[in-house]
Amino acid sequence: MISIDLIRRDPDAIREAMRRRGADVSIEDILSLDEERRSLIAETDTLRARRNEASREMGRSKTRPQELIDEMRRVGGRIRELEERLRSADERLDALLLSTPNIPHESAPTGPDERSNVEVRRVGQPPSFDFEPQAHWDIAERLGIIDFERGVRLAGSRFFVLRGVGAKLQRALISFMIDMHVEKHGYTEVYLPYMVNRDTALASGHLPGFQEEMYHDEEDDLWMLPTAEAAITGLHRNEILAAEDLPLYYVAHTPCWRREKASAGRDTRGIMRVHQFDKVEMYKFVEPSRSYEELETLTAAAADVVEALEIPYRVLELATGDMSSPAVKAFDVEMWAPGANRWLEVSSCSNCTDYQARRGRIRFRPERGSRPRLVHTLNGSGLALPRVIISILENCQQADGSVSVPEALRPYTGFDRIG
Repeated sequence: MISIDLIRRDPDAIREAMRRRGADVSIEDILSLDEERRSLIAETDTLRARRNEASREMGRSKTRPQELIDEMRRVGGRIRELEERLRSADERLDALLLSTPNIPHESAPTGPDERSNVEVRRVGQPPSFDFEPQAHWDIAERLGIIDFERGVRLAGSRFFVLRGVGAKLQRALISFMIDMHVEKHGYTEVYLPYMVNRDTALASGHLPGFQEEMYHDEEDDLWMLPTAEAAITGLHRNEILAAEDLPLYYVAHTPCWRREKASAGRDTRGIMRVHQFDKVEMYKFVEPSRSYEELETLTAAAADVVEALEIPYRVLELATGDMSSPAVKAFDVEMWAPGANRWLEVSSCSNCTDYQARRGRIRFRPERGSRPRLVHTLNGSGLALPRVIISILENCQQADGSVSVPEALRPYTGFDRIG
């Protein structure tokens, strides 16, 4: 979350930041509640000081003056009233702060949505075919590697079943990407719970803003991962890290679940937008002075996977209105899908500065005996499936109906062709 000190110090700058994001946030309400809270604290402290003084007076006196006893009863009642009002003010202020997105970096393009994103670079040429390229749903059904009908029968719309080499292709991609990030990019692999508690989801910023898109076990108040980012953020919640331990790089494969309420009616064919999908996630805990440099290397690591697969891709810088709430600057990596004739986002890489760290109290001590400071956190898909599968099927389709497996992936699949 944003520091309340910063909002007090420069409310106009925060108002401008929210305007750039298109966020409906009342800075006036935050300041009003903050002023109310500080006033309640001041009065409570004054009354507690008076109660302590009266206790000392009665301790020194041989008698217990009735007027002093009556005053202490009134003071005690007033303190209880103020404490209840303070709890209410704290809850309301926390709710407002938790719903306030991060301050976008001044270099982030200003715009309300994805139409204002800026293309940074494009790598590779879309393939040319001497036949009419097909969309992945036709390729997959013809090859018998994705079963859409049985996915719907098992769980409903936006679910699917991978069969045979289709399932192995996904498993190979996950191992290939994990190995690349560990061996080439220096990440430490972690295996995570697929559900997290409320405090963990609050720390990552997925609650309350992403709540409608998440699946929830109400009995135990556990939330199914919308992305491994939520769980990795919580790995060091309420910890003080040593400066020499930074940066920390983690990578994890998890299934992810999203209700996709906001996208009802969009991309209903195939596996473009589904409720359950697998993803490899990269995550960094870094010193604040390095976070923008780390964002560049994070994005490069995601692009490195696409280059190894020899699929055309582009990198976009996200507009302020298209970034996630914790992000201040973000880049998307998109792979080309010729059958669908569109670019598909397979990674979104974000610098969240101290937004998540403040919510999760994740700090580091720059040097021995120094005051702890908040770390900066970054996250990025490395990459998200099944859109990688879509791009492989559509870019690598052959005239005879088969699909050629990218060379870098063949040691993991054990086959070089799907047919």
